[in-house]
Amino acid sequence: MAENYFGLTDVGQVRTNNEDTFIAQATTNNRYIIASVIDGVGGYTGGEVAAALAREEIIKHMNNGINDIIPAMINAFKLASKSIYDRKRQAKELESMACVATLAMVDVENNKFYYAHVGDTRLYLLRDGSLVKISKDHSFVGFLEDSGRLTESAAMNHPKRNEINKALGFDVLIDTDDAYIETGESPFLSGDMLLLCSDGLTDLVDKDEIVSIIIQNTSLQEKATLLIEAANHNGGKDNVTVVLVQNTKTAQSFSATMPVPVIKKKTVEDAVIAPAQPPATNPESKAIEAPAKKSNALAMILGVLCLLLLASSVWLYLQWQSKEATVTQTVEPIVSQQQKNRNPQEIKLQEAINKAIGDTLIISDTTFKQPVIISDTLHIKRDTLYLKGNITLQRDSSYNGPAMVLATNCKTMVLEGIKFQNFDTAIFLNNNEFYLRHIQFVNCKQAVQNTYSFSNNKMITSAFPYLTYRADSVTTTTSKPNGSR
Repeated sequence: MAENYFGLTDVGQVRTNNEDTFIAQATTNNRYIIASVIDGVGGYTGGEVAAALAREEIIKHMNNGINDIIPAMINAFKLASKSIYDRKRQAKELESMACVATLAMVDVENNKFYYAHVGDTRLYLLRDGSLVKISKDHSFVGFLEDSGRLTESAAMNHPKRNEINKALGFDVLIDTDDAYIETGESPFLSGDMLLLCSDGLTDLVDKDEIVSIIIQNTSLQEKATLLIEAANHNGGKDNVTVVLVQNTKTAQSFSATMPVPVIKKKTVEDAVIAPAQPPATNPESKAIEAPAKKSNALAMILGVLCLLLLASSVWLYLQWQSKEATVTQTVEPIVSQQQKNRNPQEIKLQEAINKAIGDTLIISDTTFKQPVIISDTLHIKRDTLYLKGNITLQRDSSYNGPAMVLATNCKTMVLEGIKFQNFDTAIFLNNNEFYLRHIQFVNCKQAVQNTYSFSNNKMITSAFPYLTYRADSVTTTTSKPNGSR
């Protein structure tokens, strides 16, 4: 299994101590690979100590048998944060220390990985030569980049790129805010690779250069070395750490086999009908007399009784049918109102949205290979959701409503990589904070409609700015000062 993962850290070209650390090892039962990059907050005294404490807690908590992976990862982060906080209280010179961390638990056998993340270390997934950023940077600049307001190069050179708003040991909200720790899960297919790294890499090496290195036909150790060398070649202004995990299993293939012939059972028509033989005659049968015929009176009595029995049976049956019809007429409208005939893919997508753990949901293109036919609205009722995927939502010919509606309690929504097709209105908002990134609207009469709610019978002062967008990323309508856009 050791060939599947590798980690490496380097002090860089400027700093004298290394506040980064990492984990790249299998659990004691060899069920999972633990991959983590931990970065002591730069410039704070004791960042190296904070990173070491977090590493110790994560290994201790994740190394043994675990049933519920994501809750265990959340608990490990909380324990790490508490350990740092407790140590800060003991030593005044360490009172400002904290760290950021990204943790992945990789189940290669079942082609899946789980992750937890706080701060601006990063998790990427490489599939078929394409590198996708899985985690979100918990920083102002990271939010601008993830929402499409800043390009990658602009974010790399932004003066506030290292100012984070979440860290372990940095904020007590980690114990009370369910969205403080970003979590998620995703398929990990044959040939896929995970890259976990500190900002010492991504601040100095752009995405294209990273891809060009990790797609080379070399060992994970050589790839990690080349990544660190690239960061140092570009200035090495910070510590730089990388962890790589690869699914080296051979993709399953199935060979064609000849169909098994079905032996047709012999039917009556196929059977050879033997010539009819005259019934054997029994000489003694002639001597046997048939039973004597019953009297006509007895036959009439029996006939009347049979008619009465038949009549009563018919009457009872008709009464039962009448009651069944009444019940059916009462129940059918209720059933038709409560249960809509949604297709399985549509139901699966809505359930994935409802049951998403954390504020990030990655929709795998392997799960939704074909366009998802929308016959009823997808409802977004979460406080915050970053929905990322490479899927198409297509309107059912009998449906005229929106593809997606954001509830009023949904504060922030980010959509990335989704195509909406043939909708009258693709997305309906309720004055939510909403961001689009690489979204396509195909043959949609209205891409996004927004409804604003104001307090009743109060003076209102507000503005309705026009929506701005890049034409290569999104095609939509602009807002107008009438409460809709």
